[in-house]
Amino acid sequence: MDWFNVFGAAFTIILLIPNAIYAIYAIFNKDGIKNKQKNSTLEIIEQVGRFGCIAFMMFNIPGTCFGWLCEEAIAVYVIVDMALVLIYCLIWIFCFKKNSMFRALSLSVIPSVIFLFSGIMTRSLLLIMSSVLFAPSHILISYKNAK
Repeated sequence: MDWFNVFGAAFTIILLIPNAIYAIYAIFNKDGIKNKQKNSTLEIIEQVGRFGCIAFMMFNIPGTCFGWLCEEAIAVYVIVDMALVLIYCLIWIFCFKKNSMFRALSLSVIPSVIFLFSGIMTRSLLLIMSSVLFAPSHILISYKNAK
């Protein structure tokens, strides 16, 4: 497996596009967007996990990433991640201005599953560890902010 994962980079960039749009939206609509989560330790764990997931989706560090078990694994990885990314983007489109528990949880669970699944499929220890940090903290923060 090469040091750069083109598929992982593409999936990550696509996941980041709606988040960038939302960040720009949030800059101009500060009154409607509030962070109810006040646990700085949890937020640090989430950010460490997030940046680890972003980095290790794209970059395979030798000795920590062992590649595909077989050729079919590549196809499964691409198909499953493409489907999850598509669902993620559709939820963003249809629920953009709706503050609901469904939106909060689906938009936190789906990327968590993408990162963990990708780590397992590519056998990337660093991506798996990052997703284990990211997933519970991101889901919990999203849940608390949606309440």
